[in-house]
Amino acid sequence: MEIIAGIISGAIASWGMGGGAFLITILSNFFNIDQHVAQATNLIFFIPTALCSVIINAKNKNIKYKLSIQIIIFGIIGAIIGALLSNKLEKNILRKIFGMMLIIIAMIEIYNFYKMYIKDKNRHNKIKQQ
Repeated sequence: MEIIAGIISGAIASWGMGGGAFLITILSNFFNIDQHVAQATNLIFFIPTALCSVIINAKNKNIKYKLSIQIIIFGIIGAIIGALLSNKLEKNILRKIFGMMLIIIAMIEIYNFYKMYIKDKNRHNKIKQQ
């Protein structure tokens, strides 16, 4: 089970979609690992998988370095604040916040799918009919 979870999480992470959401869910629900430990384990998992993705995307010239540096600086600040807050939260509250974030992300993705494939397709079909 660990091998499958690692492969799927790595693949999802390499697509830039956050394999950590999958990995944290698997670790906390199927392996009964405490939410804090699952999230910390995900952070360690993230380092080598992100490094592989960075190398491949750098070779393909898919990285905007100026933008990346800005995001990295503020991401580090956010990570420090988030880690400090996370350690102060109870396990159940942390799980609820994580679940709410997943729901929000799912809603955004469903809306983007609707906008891209349904709404624009209908508009495109109306233009073709005229």
